[in-house]
Amino acid sequence: MSDKYLKRSGMDYWNHVTWKTWPNWLAFASQADKLNPSSQTWYVECGSSTIYTDAIFRPGDRFVFGRETFGIPPNLCQAHRESWISIPMTNPSARSLNLSNCVAIVLFEAIRQSRT
Repeated sequence: MSDKYLKRSGMDYWNHVTWKTWPNWLAFASQADKLNPSSQTWYVECGSSTIYTDAIFRPGDRFVFGRETFGIPPNLCQAHRESWISIPMTNPSARSLNLSNCVAIVLFEAIRQSRT
C-alpha cells in the first residue's frame, strides 16, 4: 500500500502515532524482532485454534492482517502457529469480515488488555 493511501486512511490521526513502512514482506520480517525484542508479531487470519481474546498482548506487539480477498498466505500462518489468531465467524458461509473492522476488533482488545 502506498503512503498516500495509508495517510488517507488515518485521516487527521497520524500526529498521534508513529508508523513505518517497508518495501516488502521480507524486509519487514528480517527487521521485526529487532524493532522491539520483547514484543511479538501476531498473524490475524481465520483458521487458527486460538481466538484473539485468548491471546496475551503486550505493548509494542505488531499485528499482521491479510487482504480481504486473499488473507495471509497459509504457509505464513502455519510457520507462526504460536502467534496465529482468529476472530470467530458466526456464519461459516461468510467469506470474511471487513478488514477495517477486523483491525478495530483486535486493536481494541490489545488496548483493553494493556489498560488492566
